[in-house]
Amino acid sequence: MKLGIIGLPNVGKSTLFNAITNAGAESANYPFCTIEPNVGVVAVPDKRLDVLAEMYNPEKYTPAIIEFVDIAGLVRGASKGEGLGNKFLAHIREVDAVVHVVRCFENDDIIHVDGSIDPLRDIETINMELIFSDMETLERRIDRTKKAMKGDKTLASQLELEERIMKGLEEGKTVRAIGLTEDEVALLGDCSLLTAKPVIYAGNISEDDVANGGADNPAYQALKKFAEDENSGCLPICAGIEAEIAELSPEEKVEFLADLGIEESGLDKLVRAGYDLLGLISYLTAGPKEVRAWTITRGTKAPGAAGKIHSDFERGFIRAEIIAFDDLVACGTMTAAKEKGLVRSEGKEYVIADGDVVLFRFNV
Repeated sequence: MKLGIIGLPNVGKSTLFNAITNAGAESANYPFCTIEPNVGVVAVPDKRLDVLAEMYNPEKYTPAIIEFVDIAGLVRGASKGEGLGNKFLAHIREVDAVVHVVRCFENDDIIHVDGSIDPLRDIETINMELIFSDMETLERRIDRTKKAMKGDKTLASQLELEERIMKGLEEGKTVRAIGLTEDEVALLGDCSLLTAKPVIYAGNISEDDVANGGADNPAYQALKKFAEDENSGCLPICAGIEAEIAELSPEEKVEFLADLGIEESGLDKLVRAGYDLLGLISYLTAGPKEVRAWTITRGTKAPGAAGKIHSDFERGFIRAEIIAFDDLVACGTMTAAKEKGLVRSEGKEYVIADGDVVLFRFNV
């Protein structure tokens, strides 16, 4: 999973990126500090893997990973090439989903590019640039569809969809807000529209607002309502605190979070929100050589999940031996679980569930 971190200059996105990836992207109090996208890979926190590691004492411990891309700050006119607009638009096309960092705190020492704090205005600034870019893309697509219709009248429904989306964009709506069905998304095919990307709005709040999750922060509450209306994800996060957490040991982190009155870090929240937004789950493999988490799309059948490990596993799939994580832990060993009849043999139609511990049988 690749998440692109975007936002106006000086909203805290590079501070957040540094904190959650420890990749050391430069952070400074002026626009365009991040000129090329910085990329950091982080492990997905999963306590189930820790339990399996204690059970098997494996040679390798391999969590699932998320790739975060810190994309340069955007300003008005980006769709026309202003600032670093063209690079911004190219980089955002390459990610699976967007983490849109929005500043929801006051600080006279940190310059806001528009001079004041207004999350909805900031969102509109970026969304309008993305909408303008999508309109250009869609205009070309509509021209191609009209030309192709001269020899293929079956494209009428596709043209109708494209024109409906264009109308929505002209009204200032994102493709997300227009609300397309799965069939309509499929009909668009490879038409890469930026405002169709799933979004998590990360409201960057002050340390004082962390304990109650921004409940008393009017700017964050306005952001939360906007996200709900758009069917997007939203979470409060304090980039400054995340930077502090990044410097702590696991033990110190637990104590630090307890002192703040919260149970999980912003990274943990962001990972969970990303998985939910993209419909992802993890299945697990375990043995003395390795315990590992594998990320798949919810609804994936056993052969497709096997293909995540190796294409040969999918091509030569015979069956999958499955046990739920909780059942394995309760039994203590796979042998004990088999004796109790808790290890199931599943075929090609089985849909992998989150937390399944799986052994694939295959032959090529």
